[in-house]
Parts: sequence; structure tokens; C-alpha cells
Amino acid sequence: MRAPTLLGGLTPDRFLRRHWQKKPLLIRGALPGFRDPITPARLLALAARADVESRLVRERGGARKWEVTDGPLPRTLTRALGPSHWTVLVQNVDAHVPAVADLIERFDFLPRWRVDDVMISLAAPRGSVGPHVDSYDVFLLQGRGRRIWRVAERFDEDHVRGLDLRVLRGFRAEQEWVLGPGDMLYLPPGVAHHGVALEKCLTYSIGFRAPAHYDLVARFLQRLLEGVDRSRRYTDPDLAPARDPGEISPAGLARLGRIVTRASRVRPAELLRFLGEYLTEPRLDRRPRPRRLDPSAVARALRRGATLVRTPGARIAFVRQGETALLFAEGRAWTLPPALAGIAPLLTRQRRTDAESLQRQLGRRGLLALLAELVSARVCDVEAPHPARPSSAAVRGARGSRRGAGSSRTIGRR
Repeated sequence: MRAPTLLGGLTPDRFLRRHWQKKPLLIRGALPGFRDPITPARLLALAARADVESRLVRERGGARKWEVTDGPLPRTLTRALGPSHWTVLVQNVDAHVPAVADLIERFDFLPRWRVDDVMISLAAPRGSVGPHVDSYDVFLLQGRGRRIWRVAERFDEDHVRGLDLRVLRGFRAEQEWVLGPGDMLYLPPGVAHHGVALEKCLTYSIGFRAPAHYDLVARFLQRLLEGVDRSRRYTDPDLAPARDPGEISPAGLARLGRIVTRASRVRPAELLRFLGEYLTEPRLDRRPRPRRLDPSAVARALRRGATLVRTPGARIAFVRQGETALLFAEGRAWTLPPALAGIAPLLTRQRRTDAESLQRQLGRRGLLALLAELVSARVCDVEAPHPARPSSAAVRGARGSRRGAGSSRTIGRR
């Protein structure tokens, strides 16, 4: 649920008109009384895992300045480091910690498909990744400790050469602020910024995707190529004698052109399906094994008051098509008939859908089969009602016998 203070008193509409992709916004007390949903120890435990993207940045103390060490990182890492000038960055923490995934729910005024991930930095005093520029929108939420942020909208784009990071040379701040717990800074793409920890601190970077034109077109062209019959060849049974053997005749050009134009014709329905699947592709670190679940098991769990919960890190979206809808999740698509089209907003609006909301819909034909497929694909899970410990135990006993379009954020990385 969005806190009324999240945007500093601005309505979502006013924030989007004044600041989104336009200019920075400092929000004091965006989340009053904010408590970290993760501890430094747990963050370091994630950084030690091979299936989690992490890195260590040392401005000092490495073999060279601004040295980057990619994870997995040793759990005892901090014992070997000095007391200052280092930062541990962990990507996609929302895919591993449900309480961190819940932070994204506060930004429900933005399209969910635009969300990239929640990256968390643990920094020692003076820890930093240097002055740099990012190509995506980001909300920088301060957890424990304090960090000073310096920003500039006009700057020299020259970088210091020979470093692991793209650190700006001669960066000069135009504004600066010290952020404490619950404060937040919004930065649009292309604004230079430099955050330095004043004490040991945690900073949450809620970043938003902006697919590169090249990547988007390249992937769609790849999809078009999959529909081209490799066995078909150029033919010209009506070939006439060549006037000049070195000439590509108008007739030959026309035949070749028809081959290309037919293969590259963009059909709206095909493009729509591609975009939905592309934008919900699972992250590289979230490709769980599917499981088999019977619709009756889902029905029993929901009738007992269970909650349908979207798995942390899972991507899901929908597109309206008249009275029907296309539901996309983890790179797959489901066509929802008119009777089920209304369920799409319910499944995609928030992470948790309570039993009461679902029970009113259970009589709709095909709904239980759809929910069973989503749970089987680990897009969602079923949690037993309180006070039982939330788990998927409500459905486990009834069972039979995540580079996608995903995270591309690399802060200041060369």
C-alpha cells in the first residue's frame, strides 16, 4: 500500500508531470519509521550465493582504485576489509526476500512491467561507487545509517580511464543532501550522482527498466526469423534470357523483395504477444523448476481461506483485448475469455490476493485450471491462512506423484 508521504505530498499525477524522467526529487520522510526488511548479515549471506548477482567495490584497499570483485563473495568478507571505503552491492534482492519485494508494491502508480529490481548496497563509512550516470529511473530509499548524495544535471561526461567502473572525471555537484532512514531521492536517467556513506548504511535502489531500442528490435526480428521456413529457396521458373549478365533485373529484385517483405510483415497480434512475453521473461537468477499441481488442490486451499501470493521476483502483466485479455507471466501467455478477463487485474495488481476476493470468482469456468498453471509454474504460491505459518504446505500434500528482458542495471559498470 502506498504511503501518503511517499512522494512528499505530491499526487502521482503531479509527480509524473513534474519529475518523472525530468528532474530529481528529494522526499524527506517518504516512509516514516522505516525499518530495514533485511539485515546486513542476511544481505552478505545472499552475496555469498552463486545464484545471486553481487559485487564488491573498493575505492581503496584493492589492487587498484575503484576495484570491482564479482560475487559470490565470502560470508566473512567484511572481516578482511578495512573500516571504510567499500561497498557490497546485491541485485534482485526482491526475488529472494519477500519483505523486500513488498517495497515495490508502494510504487503501484507506475506500470509494473517497468520495474527492474531492488538492488541493495551495504556500505562502510566513506563507501561509494563513485560519481556516475545511469540510464534508468531510480528511487534511492535510505535504510539504516546516513548517506550524502551529490547530483548534477550538467556535467562533463569524460570518465577516468583504466577503472572497472565508469567514474566521472571532474564531477562537480549542483545540489547535495544527507539522507537518513526513510528519506528517498528520485533520479531520472542521465543525472550524474555520487552517494557516499557517512556511516555504515543500507541503501535500497528501486530501479526501473527502459528496454534499449536495439535490444527490443533485435529480439523481435529473432522472433520473425523463427517463422521463416528454412527449406524454402528462391525460385524463378519464368526467368527470361538476361540482356546483361551483370545486371540484377527488375523482375529479380521484385521477387527478392517480396520474400523479405512477406517475412518481415508485422502483424499486430503477433507483435502484442511478443511484447508481453518479452517484458515478463524470467530473470536469469529466477528460473525455478516447474511442478505439477491439480486444480482441485488449489480449490481446497482457497476454500480454507488460503491467500494467493505472487512469488518474489516473478513478472506478470496483462493486455486488454476488447472483452478478452492476454495474461503474461514469466515469458508465457494465456488467452483469457470474457468470463475470465476480469481476473487479470486482480492477479497482477498486488502480490497478495486474499481468499475472499478469489472465492467470489471460483465458479468461473477455467479459473482453477489457470491458477493451478500459475502455481505449477511458480509464478504464484498458496499460503495457508493466519495463524498458520505462511507456506505452500496447503497445496504440497495434494500435488500429483526465474538474459531475459530482465535486469540490466549495473551501477556505473564499464
